[in-house]
Amino acid sequence: KIKTVALTNFDTERLRIILENGIPVVSNQVQHSVVDMRPQQKMAELCQLTGVKLITYGTVMGGLLSEKFLDTNLSIPFAGPPLNTPSLQKYKRMVDAWGGWSQFQVLLQTLKRIASKHGVSIPVVAVRYILDQPAVAGSMIGVRLGLAEHIQDTNAIFMLSLDEDDVNSIQEVTKKGKDLLGVIGDCGDEYRR
Repeated sequence: KIKTVALTNFDTERLRIILENGIPVVSNQVQHSVVDMRPQQKMAELCQLTGVKLITYGTVMGGLLSEKFLDTNLSIPFAGPPLNTPSLQKYKRMVDAWGGWSQFQVLLQTLKRIASKHGVSIPVVAVRYILDQPAVAGSMIGVRLGLAEHIQDTNAIFMLSLDEDDVNSIQEVTKKGKDLLGVIGDCGDEYRR
């Protein structure tokens, strides 16, 4: 027997239909980052009203939201770190849809200033920002055992508290990006096309 259901990449409309039919959904796993704020535009309100929690992935955009990509120029071949994983390539396309690499560099510089202020890294700030969003219960951080385990950064997330200036600085940059809800659609729509 099924007691509860957890979903992945359901949009707000489909989640609403499921809930209206009495199916006990506990969470919806969605892509959510400082670049991809689509879950906060429609999904979070429904989740808050119904008690459904958001579990986020892509919160550090496959590693793009890190010092490794700060002050890099990907338009020059071999000048920057390679986009050598499917995740990096996917999230680079998200950056392009949001505002391009130059705008992304402004975001990374902002995140780095905040990270330096708190003695942490860019990914720690990026994840903390998303964990502080309405309806978000947790975030999945990818690891590659022996290559990138992120243990210290993961622990630092729980110690970090972003202040009002930090949040305002991030929002000042992100509001200059394109509305991905209008460009791509609601959560998970990129998988339904």
